[in-house]
Amino acid sequence: MDLNHYFTNNENIKSERRVIKYNYDSSCFEFISDNGVFSKNKIDTGSINLINTYLKNKSPIKNFLDVGCGYGFISIILAKVLNISGVGIDINKRALKLAFENAKLNKVNVSFKESNIYENITEKYDLIITNPPIRAGKKVVLEILNGASEHLNKDGELWFVIRKDQGAKSIIKDIEKNFKTEIKEKNKGFYVICAKKN
Repeated sequence: MDLNHYFTNNENIKSERRVIKYNYDSSCFEFISDNGVFSKNKIDTGSINLINTYLKNKSPIKNFLDVGCGYGFISIILAKVLNISGVGIDINKRALKLAFENAKLNKVNVSFKESNIYENITEKYDLIITNPPIRAGKKVVLEILNGASEHLNKDGELWFVIRKDQGAKSIIKDIEKNFKTEIKEKNKGFYVICAKKN
């Protein structure tokens, strides 16, 4: 396996920090990124589709969990725009250090913790949101999606994004025993899906 994948921990990768700017409505965000993390040079199109679609269709929520948070893009936008607290989890230590920095930089109330999927999660949430690591393989993606049902409050929602050509339709079928799913957006080959517990 390529140890330079963003969903593993390789802290020996040479650091080359950079700043990525992103505007949502009238808010300007800055994110510090680095080698060895997901979408290091620009905000990922899937993540942008996911956050934009969620914020257009959102229900009132009190908290959220961002699974595979990377350097904190989704967590930080949600916390700032909705003015709520949330938790981001990732297995990549370098990404988590950046996420902590980025939360301070953007003055938001988000905490981040290291967790291999839900290993270190005991709480329940109104929203679980994820741009799952497709390159980690379908088994990992399904563990993230199906496992969300254990960590959602009653009436909670799982939101995720997946490319059509990366098996979106078969993934939707694979989670339908746990969730009622609805495709909320199709954009540039990305499907944004809302899933509610059965």
